[in-house]
Amino acid sequence: MLPKTNDNLIADFEYETLASKTYKLDIDKNCIKGYCDKLVAIKQAIYKILNTERYENIIYSWNYGIELNSLYGREISYVISELKRRIKEALTQDDRIDSVDNFNFNSEKGKIITTFTVHTNIGDIEEQLEVLI
Repeated sequence: MLPKTNDNLIADFEYETLASKTYKLDIDKNCIKGYCDKLVAIKQAIYKILNTERYENIIYSWNYGIELNSLYGREISYVISELKRRIKEALTQDDRIDSVDNFNFNSEKGKIITTFTVHTNIGDIEEQLEVLI
């Protein structure tokens, strides 16, 4: 005979998306000035993700950051194909970012500059990343 249970075990809650209010980084002056939210906070999160090497800092989850160190010294065609995948993978870990597309690559002396569009849940952002090869 199986024990009887009541409905108290059924989860009675709703998921709520919290505001993205955070500290505002002043990158030029290397300090924090006030707060920001919405598109500015997402743009700041993109900057931080693309400038953090994945697996290098134990304070971050293994899902945070981008893997760029392994691209140094590789052929340009390989770097371009991997950059596209790695940028998408890194940025879509943030639940505010829906997709990344419209990649353009320019190869200059010792570096690749890529521009791309980040589609978020509140608007689109044009971004740029410079990678040394």
